Amino acid sequence: MRAQGEKLGQTIVLLLIAGAGALAIARGMTLTFLAIRLQRDFGLGPATIGMLIGAGPLLGACASPFAGTLSDRIGRRIVLTVALAFAGLGLIGLGLAQSVAAFALAHIVSSVAAAVYEPVARALMSDAAPERLRLRMFSWRYLVINAGWAVGPMIGIAIGANSAAPFIIAGVVHFAFSAAIFAIVPAVLLGSAGARAASQLPGLRRLGAALRDRRLVFYLGGGILLLAVYGQWSVTLSQYVTANLEDGVKVFAWLVTTNATVVVLATAPARILIEKIGPMKAMVAGCLLFLGGEVGFAFATSATMLIGFMVLFTVGEVLVVPAEYVLVDKIASDDNRGAYFGAHSLASVGNFLGPLLGGLALGAFGGQGMFMLFAVLAAGSAVLFALGHASPPPAALDGRAAGHGGEVAEGAMHRMGRPVFA
Repeated sequence: MRAQGEKLGQTIVLLLIAGAGALAIARGMTLTFLAIRLQRDFGLGPATIGMLIGAGPLLGACASPFAGTLSDRIGRRIVLTVALAFAGLGLIGLGLAQSVAAFALAHIVSSVAAAVYEPVARALMSDAAPERLRLRMFSWRYLVINAGWAVGPMIGIAIGANSAAPFIIAGVVHFAFSAAIFAIVPAVLLGSAGARAASQLPGLRRLGAALRDRRLVFYLGGGILLLAVYGQWSVTLSQYVTANLEDGVKVFAWLVTTNATVVVLATAPARILIEKIGPMKAMVAGCLLFLGGEVGFAFATSATMLIGFMVLFTVGEVLVVPAEYVLVDKIASDDNRGAYFGAHSLASVGNFLGPLLGGLALGAFGGQGMFMLFAVLAAGSAVLFALGHASPPPAALDGRAAGHGGEVAEGAMHRMGRPVFA
C-alpha cells in the first residue's frame, strides 16, 4: 500500500509539472496579445486597456485565498477541475468576443479561475511529494512555467495571433488538463484524520486561523513587496528603456531573452544552493540580488550594463520563487495547506502595485527614482521574511505551541530548528 501511495504521489507531481508547462504555453500564446487585440479590434486607449487587463488579476487575488480553504474542505481535485474548466471557457470567450463587455467578462472569468487554480495546485503538489523533494518539485515547476511562457508567444504567432485559433486551442488544453486531474487525482489525498479536521472547520474560520499566524502574515507582506519588484518588471523597465536608450525596443528584447535564458540555466544550480544553505538564507540572498540589480539598473549607462544587471536580477528571481514556496509549506500542515497557500496567494496584489508604484515613480522622479524605490522594496521584503522566520508558531488557547489554525504542533519547534533538507 505504501509503495502504491508513493507511486500515485509521483504520478500526481509529474502531472502537475507537465500540466503547468502546458498551461504556460497555452496562456503565453494568448494572453501576450491581449493588449494588441484590445487596441486593434476595439480601439481602446492605453489607460483603458491597462484597467481592463488589470481588473482580472486583481479580482483573482481576492478569490484565491477562499479557493485554498475550500480545497481543504472538499478536496483539491474538484476545485482544480472546475477552475481549469472555467479558465478554458474564459480563454475561448476571449478569442470569440465581439464586444468589449464580452471580452471583459471572459477575461475576468479566465483570470479568476487561473488565480483559483494556482494555490490549490501548489497545495496538491505538497500533499503528493515527500518533504525532502518539495523544493526540487517547486523548482522544476517554476522552470517549465518559464519555458512555457518563453515559447508560447512564438507558437501564438505561428498559429495566427490575429485569429481566434490560439484562444480555442488554449481552451482545449485547459479542458484536457482538467480531465486528467479528475481521472488521476483521488477525491481525497489527505489522511483520514486530516480530512476529518478539514471537513469540520468552516472555510472562513480556516482562512482566519491561517492569517492569525504571524509567520504567514510576514511572509505575505514580504511576498507582496517581492512581486511588486519582479512580478511585472517588464512593464516598468520597458517604459524606461524605450524612452531613454537608442534602439530601446531592441535592447528591451535582449533583456527579456536574457531573463528567460538565465531562468533556464540557473534553476538547477539555485535549487542545489537552496538545499545547501536553506530556504531562508536563499530568500535573503535573492532579495539582496534584486536590490543590487535595481541599483545597477538605476546607474547603468549602456545596454551591456543593463544586460549584466539583468543577469543579477534574474538569479535573485530563481532563488526567491522556490524558496518562498518552501517557507510557506514548512509552516503549514496537511489539513490546512490549502488555506496557507491560498492566504499567501494574496501576495499577487504585488503584481498590481508594482506597475502602479513604478509608473508613478518613473513619472515623478525618473528612472533612477523608480529603480531605487524597487531596491528599497526588495530590502523591505528581506526584513519581513526574516521577521516571519523568527516568529513563533501561534499559541493554542491552552498556551501550548499551536502549529496551524489551532492544531497542536508536536515537534514543530524541533522541525524548525533543523534544515529542511538533509
